[in-house]
Amino acid sequence: MKDGFIKVAAATPKIQVAGCNFNGDRIKEIIDIAEENQVKVLVFPELCITGYTCGDLFLQDTLLNSAKEQLMNIVDYTKGLDVLAAVGLPICKEGKLYNVAAVIQNGELLGLISKKNLPNYSEFYEARHFNPGNSNPEYIKVRDKEVPFGTNILFRCKNLPALTIGVEICEDLWVAAPPSVGHALAGASLILNLSASDETTGKDIYRRDLVKNQSARLVCGYIYADAGEGESTTDLVFAGHNLIAENGTVLSESKRFENQFITSEIDIQRLMNERRRMSTFIPKGQQEHVVVEFQFTKIMELSETYLTRYINKSPFVPSIKADRDRRCEEISNIQAYGLKKRLEHTGLKSAVIGLSGGLDSTLALLIVCKAFDLLELDRKGIIAVTMPCFGTTDRTYQNALLLSKYLGTTLKEIPIKEAVTLHFRDIGHDSKVHDITYENAQARERTQILMDISNQYNGLVIGTGDMSELALGWATYNGDHMSMYGVNASVPKTLVRYLVSYFAETANAVKEESLKEVLLDILDTPVSPELLPPVDGKISQKTEDLVGPYELHDFFMYYILRFGFTPSKIFRLAVAAFQDEYEKEIIYKWLTTFYRRFFSQQFKRSCLPDGPKVGSVALSPRGDLRMPSDASAALWLEDLQKINLK
Repeated sequence: MKDGFIKVAAATPKIQVAGCNFNGDRIKEIIDIAEENQVKVLVFPELCITGYTCGDLFLQDTLLNSAKEQLMNIVDYTKGLDVLAAVGLPICKEGKLYNVAAVIQNGELLGLISKKNLPNYSEFYEARHFNPGNSNPEYIKVRDKEVPFGTNILFRCKNLPALTIGVEICEDLWVAAPPSVGHALAGASLILNLSASDETTGKDIYRRDLVKNQSARLVCGYIYADAGEGESTTDLVFAGHNLIAENGTVLSESKRFENQFITSEIDIQRLMNERRRMSTFIPKGQQEHVVVEFQFTKIMELSETYLTRYINKSPFVPSIKADRDRRCEEISNIQAYGLKKRLEHTGLKSAVIGLSGGLDSTLALLIVCKAFDLLELDRKGIIAVTMPCFGTTDRTYQNALLLSKYLGTTLKEIPIKEAVTLHFRDIGHDSKVHDITYENAQARERTQILMDISNQYNGLVIGTGDMSELALGWATYNGDHMSMYGVNASVPKTLVRYLVSYFAETANAVKEESLKEVLLDILDTPVSPELLPPVDGKISQKTEDLVGPYELHDFFMYYILRFGFTPSKIFRLAVAAFQDEYEKEIIYKWLTTFYRRFFSQQFKRSCLPDGPKVGSVALSPRGDLRMPSDASAALWLEDLQKINLK
């Protein structure tokens, strides 16, 4: 359960309708499988001890007595086992029959959750046999123990208090006000659903969306176990559509028409962090719920759960191309419409941008062109300024010229070698010493030129730096750090590349073929500020050699800012995501670099110019990141030092 991960499962056993003995044996077999796989929470389908489709056999004492007997057999069978299991069966209370989920762990019956919403339409006629459960739990005697019986029952883990479990049964999810809403507001972080949802065409899509959306709405984990083919009888067919979801993401899903056992890991810590962040998630306390405590005994709290869930190494970039293209179109619109508003508000009809021939300035220029097109302004009002100096290569220089030409903007070429050399003389700096002064003087000279040209043309200086550079502080203070509007301010470096690629792919018209070729060559150019002299005409200063791979830094940034995870947990996730690309030592090195730079460079972010927010992670000091400029990184670095790299 280290880092808040809890292994869970949903299982559909092969059953016989009304065959309680057979069904009980199959349930016990799956409990064994779960225990062997270190599953801690296991969910079975609705009424799985008897079968859901027993019809009027539910009125027979023989069936009901056998079901209760099998329940107690299963309870006894779990003695000494860690897994908490939820199984379904019919239970009589005070002469009335209820559709119930029995929650069992380590030889104890912890509680009986009664189904509240009984479908009595179309092929369903549950009200013929069952009564709706009471919200307020009562206690009934099972053997010699008083057991809570009702809807509002929660199960809280002593080892991991954030793991609090609520239960609902099938139709309870499909109604306007599911019981799980109250469970979540009372503290439930994991919802179990025992279901018997028959299969009709297209129903699986609706079912998946229900589970996924409920987990998102409640910011919880959701385990949905569905009845399978053994239930199929008379007019109904069941397909065993099991689902495990977490906050709007389906982590695991079974194949339909197969009785499958699916597992994944719910990140309880992530859910708690997300609830803490959301001011609109307002707990209502547990006054209306009975809370039953349990504990896992076979593992200590800090034991490490083996992760099988998918961890996206590029959390800012959708892996499916269609989704990625849609995201690129959406983000470019957000950027362009943000700039459009600024230009409209100021009444300016020109924009000034430094064009290096690199990715960031290319994306920024494409966005400016899009904003000008929206305003129906002549692109000649876009002043693209290329300022070659000591580190400029012919490749980036030519690409800058061609990009401006093919986009129809006004190009100004202003070499700055002489001005920077003169500046070195004025401040007494040896131009042969290629230190930080040597580099930053070029960046500040360029920014000064852009600001002054904006005065000449009555235009707006457009910033080109991206969010990844801002997170690392990889920007010259009052140099490329400054502008009048930063269109890329919340676009991470890994996404910049895909945005430029998207523009290249959509430039398919014959007249844009030359533009496409230039964009593809820019995409193929190493990322570099080009502040040091080239070697043999090629870029000598590669950013990722100096500060580390941007794909790692974007991964770190996402989990630090979006979820507030500890460094050790982020390291663990990164190792799992990048195990085929980087050794542990390399990931550790650059994660340490990220934290040191992130904390030490906040002063640069504290005075950022405006820029459009495009995603859930952003660094604006006016919006998403109100971080003190002088905060200490000591606690975070200490956590890193505890990591065992062996």
